[in-house]
Amino acid sequence: MAWQYIEAMHDSVDRGLRTDAPRWRAAGQCAVCRAWGAWTLCPACVAQFAAAAPRCERCGERTGSATSACGACLADPPPFDACRVGCDYAFPWDRLIAEFKFESHVELAAPLARLMLRALPAGAGERPHCVLPVPLAAGRLAERGYNQAWELARRVAAGLRCPAIADVLQRPLEGEHQARLTLAQRRARPRGAFMVTPTRRDWVQGKRLALVDDVMTSGATLRDAAAALRRAGAVHVEAWVLARTPAPAAPATPG
Repeated sequence: MAWQYIEAMHDSVDRGLRTDAPRWRAAGQCAVCRAWGAWTLCPACVAQFAAAAPRCERCGERTGSATSACGACLADPPPFDACRVGCDYAFPWDRLIAEFKFESHVELAAPLARLMLRALPAGAGERPHCVLPVPLAAGRLAERGYNQAWELARRVAAGLRCPAIADVLQRPLEGEHQARLTLAQRRARPRGAFMVTPTRRDWVQGKRLALVDDVMTSGATLRDAAAALRRAGAVHVEAWVLARTPAPAAPATPG
């Protein structure tokens, strides 16, 4: 397994993520509008570019009105029970996610994790037993040096005061970079890329789990990872994603 540097989650970071605690931060510029203030992402930009939108509760796709399951999910239910989405994969989040993911701007993990926390249902509902990242294959992890999904997952978990574990799932198969594939190619990729770590299989049984990834496009990766957890005995799996790529607009009907 590729070595990965995992920074300790200090108590100050935990306090900064909890929604019931004050966030103290030195003055700096908003990563979007460059306005000066005490936020990496200013409230005005979050309100403008990450406003709540009606979505399918099952797959996270945008819908005309909130629904428990869209037509696609009724026809082909995903192996996860719900999907929570922080924002659309569009301006300005596509740029920030690329910087976070490909340019080693790990300092963006905390403010981006806060976008995800905003998308989770309010109140003291039933929380997952654990938050898990979608893993990278060993070669991709060695190339990048960190798993962006883990950087988000552990911060989201800290905000919820629940555990996060990095090694429950493994990805033994190396695939082509998702960014180079079309939507159809992503959907057609072979299944079975993920497996539960053998020493974790008994632990997974009967658990409620949240599976974190940075971007959801076709949903194939999260379906595959969630299916592996289901096969190992997880009773409830949710997909928590920072951003979801909006569905392509339907072509105009000639009139």
